[in-house]
Amino acid sequence: MTPPPPESPALGRPRSESARRAILDAATALAVRDGYTAITIKGIAEAAGVGRQTVYRWWPTRGAVLLEALAEIGAAHVLPAPTADPRADLRAFLDDTFTLAAKKPLANVLIGVTADAVADPELAAARRGYIAGRRTLLRTALERCGDTWRVPVETVVDMVFGAMWYRLMNEHAEVGPAFTDELLPALDALSRD
Repeated sequence: MTPPPPESPALGRPRSESARRAILDAATALAVRDGYTAITIKGIAEAAGVGRQTVYRWWPTRGAVLLEALAEIGAAHVLPAPTADPRADLRAFLDDTFTLAAKKPLANVLIGVTADAVADPELAAARRGYIAGRRTLLRTALERCGDTWRVPVETVVDMVFGAMWYRLMNEHAEVGPAFTDELLPALDALSRD
């Protein structure tokens, strides 16, 4: 049995799943092709083959559209099932997270949504929710390691994601599996086995 389409928060009307999918796919494709700053609701609607009102009915801004697209992409990248080697599980999660964050359109969309969120409290709240989910996954991976941390685990989470964001924003170094190799010795130094 297929679940009913999600409802529009503003109007309570059911969404057309095909229109919703077309909008999210169009926004993602535009982000890859043109970059975040070039995206408009008009452009998203045209690329999706829907009217602007259809987009506005469900999302107030381009940032809101793209944040939902990001959330769907991120939902496919979850914490792996625990194995006998929690350090290897942590490595796998970090490798996957950093590889995903560095890919188009994620890197420029993450930065663009962050910039738009500065002036948009609703988008800022939604962005915090997205980030909270990623933080929970990392915290769980760290706690699975069974270490007693020299600093609060939340601080370790901040350090890992803070370093990732710093590299994404400043583009001075790569974010990917090599970055995991650089971070793991620092994490080892912060844990007491």
